Amino acid sequence: MNNTKSLPVEIVFQPSWWFHHEGLTFDEDFFFHPLKRVEAERKMEKALYDRWGQYGFGCDKDKDLPLIGATHLAAGFLLSEMLGCHVEYKQDTPPQVVPAHFEKLSVSADKAFQTNAFKKLENLVESLKKSYGYVTGDVNWGGILNLALDLRGDIFFIDLFDNPQDSIKFLSEINNVIEQFTDYMLYNTGSTSISVNRNVHNFDKRVFLHSECSHTMISVEDYEKYLQPFDIKWSQKYQPYGIHYCGPDPDRYAESFAKIPQLHFLDVGWGGDIAALRKHLPNTFLNIRLSPVDIVNQSEEEIRTSIIERVTASGNLELTGVCCINMDEHITDNKVTTILETVRDLWQA
Repeated sequence: MNNTKSLPVEIVFQPSWWFHHEGLTFDEDFFFHPLKRVEAERKMEKALYDRWGQYGFGCDKDKDLPLIGATHLAAGFLLSEMLGCHVEYKQDTPPQVVPAHFEKLSVSADKAFQTNAFKKLENLVESLKKSYGYVTGDVNWGGILNLALDLRGDIFFIDLFDNPQDSIKFLSEINNVIEQFTDYMLYNTGSTSISVNRNVHNFDKRVFLHSECSHTMISVEDYEKYLQPFDIKWSQKYQPYGIHYCGPDPDRYAESFAKIPQLHFLDVGWGGDIAALRKHLPNTFLNIRLSPVDIVNQSEEEIRTSIIERVTASGNLELTGVCCINMDEHITDNKVTTILETVRDLWQA
């Protein structure tokens, strides 16, 4: 699946970094105004090229690309808004989703695609198509449990035990909305998950990447009972298939993830036991995430050592990638350079 000639590596900064270093603001227009959408992505590419162009970043600095979503951010909010959550836009943070605290375990796919939230995306897509003749990129669509918690709040964990049948139906309804949304993106751009993790754009086939950020809050048994059936179904429907797990304990799920047919890609949270995951997932691409919090205080040598240890534990360079997502304004350029140089050296060794 890897079509690169090196170890894939990606860096993604928080809006606070872009705000403080490049003057970008993240109001609603950043995400939905056609002209600003194109201008912002080009400015981001130029900033990356100026700092790290020698490592392959910023290749599109001279292009006006009609990207329908922010591919240089980790920002999942639109489906939550379509399903009923309020979203707050701020100048130096990702859009903030306010949990809706639904009284009932029910969502409507028909209503979701009639909302102003989805209409904003539709209008953006049509405007960009009119100007450029096509659209590209995608929009972060989150994940089933992530969305359930946005809509119902933490009480959903109680729902699973007190009302399992309706809870499963609720998850299935969210599943249907996600499928319809991602099918819409696939039809328009051929991509669903660059905005979930940029490393997927390094592959010859675009990964369908399911965000399971909230799975660190549940047991493996509950995952297998309530949520794994969706992963299994999607792994059979969407290929190549992947899971984004940014929590510190992905190895806790190693045996369960091994039960998923054709799990091509696993985004591995920075506390995970890479060797344990590789033992159970010998043919899965392990995308190793570095901690954006830790590297602020780590020395360059500590960063380098950490990367080498984790990549070595993966045991297969052709099935390994590295990323550091959500670095804030406190990260220094030299530490990012250390990440990129270390990954380059590992491939060339």
